[in-house]
Amino acid sequence: MKTKKIVVLGSCNTDMVIKSDRLPVPGETILGGEFIMNPGGKGANQAVAAARLGGNIVFLTKTGNDLFGRQSISLYSNENINTDYILSSSDRPSGVAMITVDKNGENSIIVASGANSTYSIDDFKSVEHAIYDADILLMQLEIPVETVTYAAKVAKEHGVRVVLNPAPAQALPQELLENVSIIIPNNTEAEILSGIKVVDTEDARNATDIISSNGIETVIITMGDYGAFIKTGKEYIEVPTQKVKAIDTTAAGDTFCGALVVALSEGKDITEAVRFANKCSGIAVTRLGAQSSCPYRDEVDL
Repeated sequence: MKTKKIVVLGSCNTDMVIKSDRLPVPGETILGGEFIMNPGGKGANQAVAAARLGGNIVFLTKTGNDLFGRQSISLYSNENINTDYILSSSDRPSGVAMITVDKNGENSIIVASGANSTYSIDDFKSVEHAIYDADILLMQLEIPVETVTYAAKVAKEHGVRVVLNPAPAQALPQELLENVSIIIPNNTEAEILSGIKVVDTEDARNATDIISSNGIETVIITMGDYGAFIKTGKEYIEVPTQKVKAIDTTAAGDTFCGALVVALSEGKDITEAVRFANKCSGIAVTRLGAQSSCPYRDEVDL
């Protein structure tokens, strides 16, 4: 089934991943194991996840005029993502992320944002017509927050649902929050947005109350092995996740977000969409890498 149009606005990086028994402490050198280099970035991860799951995806991002950028665009095209609106920087390189993954699947990441950090409001204005007929605009925070804020305002003005994954974690302006339809923080991000440390479902309930008071209709806190906690309108819903053996959690949240918007674009209600997203992210954590771990629809529908 062809879904309604989903626009993803966000970052693209090239991920360089080393697997090791444990994460190094400051000043320490560890001999690692397997090395993988593949495309990443939260925006690109979510776009690829959504496309593999059957989404009709347009990706708005900015690369450097370099090998990493050209290679990334080629890969997005191969994933059936519309790349017509991707911009190129003449003076900044493509983004790069260095990732270490331990034997338990936990990771440590440092990012050189490159061209991502220069995605300006004017850049967005040059391609904003791409969202006018979309069903959903999905965004994260690896491009400047002022651009995300402006895009959310434009989307809402055109009747487009705005879905925000507030990562990396940071305080957000009210001007952004008031234009968001659905927000998807994890425990850490929910704490920054609400001031409440989210350890259990009672904490999650209190945090969703505070976050939703900004005018956000639906708050979904992803809680790892515990699943997801939803507040939508005045209703609270807990959606457990299936227990799996995690190999690498790098793109679990991105897979969840991409899967969620696909399910919503297909007409699923929020609970069904979160169940679908949990299943998809549960598959992703059993594989190494970011985009390489995102499942295809036929794997999920088994």
